[in-house]
Amino acid sequence: MRTLYPEIAPFNHSFFETEDGHKIYFEQCGNPHGEPVIFIHGGPGGGCSSEHRRFFNPEHYRIILFDQRGCGRSLPHGSLSNNTTQALISDMEQLRNLLNIDKWLLFGGSWGSTLSLAYAQRHTERVSGMILRGIFLCRPRDLEWFYQDGASHVYPDYWQDYIEPIDPQSRDNMMQAYYQILTGPDEIKRMHAAKAWSVWEGRCSTLAPSPSLVDHFEDPHVALAMARIEAHYFVNNAFFSEDQLLKECNKLVNLPTWIVHGRYDMVCPIEQAYLLSKQLPHAQFEIVRDAGHSAFEPGITDRLIHATDQFLELSA
Repeated sequence: MRTLYPEIAPFNHSFFETEDGHKIYFEQCGNPHGEPVIFIHGGPGGGCSSEHRRFFNPEHYRIILFDQRGCGRSLPHGSLSNNTTQALISDMEQLRNLLNIDKWLLFGGSWGSTLSLAYAQRHTERVSGMILRGIFLCRPRDLEWFYQDGASHVYPDYWQDYIEPIDPQSRDNMMQAYYQILTGPDEIKRMHAAKAWSVWEGRCSTLAPSPSLVDHFEDPHVALAMARIEAHYFVNNAFFSEDQLLKECNKLVNLPTWIVHGRYDMVCPIEQAYLLSKQLPHAQFEIVRDAGHSAFEPGITDRLIHATDQFLELSA
């Protein structure tokens, strides 16, 4: 079973500024002359970590990571201003041009798979392939499952902590109720709600409990950005038209693609990966039988690194 590559440090890190007031953090690791790959983190609002560098052979990949608007090291922290899916796609294009990259491999999980698909459908000619994990189509039904009625029946104990910050009379629309608090003036209520929202996701992300992952999601810096930005995106249907990602898959049929999904993913149920695989029949679709949602569960890590190694063989 494959495990993460050894820890590495960036050979370059910096910021670039957008025209509408954001400063986007990015870094490069591995081989400056290697195969370009961009790591697209989840959330939206999750940010990157040093562990995310380790899915790629550093001798052969030029590994690019960036923190999307409002999260991680990007500034202003937690900002919802001009923060849309289309803006994130533009940021990726700005970064690609800045780094003088013609094409790059997209590597994204959860919301990272969402943004990867949206970017690839907009800029197919700039994509050399896609490795996607924990597919999130971001349809209303997918949001309803996790934030209103679905996962609540699998984790009824965790659900009680998630609904606690919301007045009972407002619980018929949890996303909207959270959004009101997370964008409201009461700083204490905002932080309390942000932790509850974020911890709910952390608790549900692995098949076996992972206290360290939950601790990460509970960190105030992480929780505030993730909760605010996710709620902002989700009350706006992630700025997509109906079934957009599935309907536009015909643009992607010539791209080498890997789809990796945990059988017991409670954050993004496997139906989403199955539907995507039907639209992309050429893709290598791997169901990990003993995993949930997290990229760091052993079976999912193994399949992801197998895919990054396979892509190198394909592009040699």
